[in-house]
Amino acid sequence: MRKISESEIRGSFVNCTKGEVKRLAVPRDLATRPWDDLDFLGWQDPASPHRAYLVAEHGGRLAGVALRRATPHAGHARRSMCSLCLTTHTGDGVSLMTARRTRGDGNSVGAYICTDLACSLYLRGKKDAGLGGLIHESLTLEEKISRTAVNVTEFFQKVTS
Repeated sequence: MRKISESEIRGSFVNCTKGEVKRLAVPRDLATRPWDDLDFLGWQDPASPHRAYLVAEHGGRLAGVALRRATPHAGHARRSMCSLCLTTHTGDGVSLMTARRTRGDGNSVGAYICTDLACSLYLRGKKDAGLGGLIHESLTLEEKISRTAVNVTEFFQKVTS
């Protein structure tokens, strides 16, 4: 992913009002993010653990969606898989994230996504998901990255259709 600015991030959101975009917490560490290793930019709101954001290229332009994280279940010990990067995590490492659809009908779409939205780093081995986090596959890294990009695109299409 190319390096993007705060104003580009704020201008990219497709499922927020102008007021919501103005108030959302943009990461303060944009200058130090590993842009070359990111397939999308994802972060949690530091003031609210139930809000998260995802920004990626979609339809030839930058698009952002605001997400709501479902409340994790206490004592959740089973493994769950991220629907974007297919990394598995124990505990609350994967969360149900929902996004309001853009057509304004009050509906939302959801997906199980790495809670920290660090899918790109898990794929590249730059962040450890723990024992059994990455399933052994015969795919190359480029094929895994491509699959993740398709999964992100499909999620964005559900939000924007």
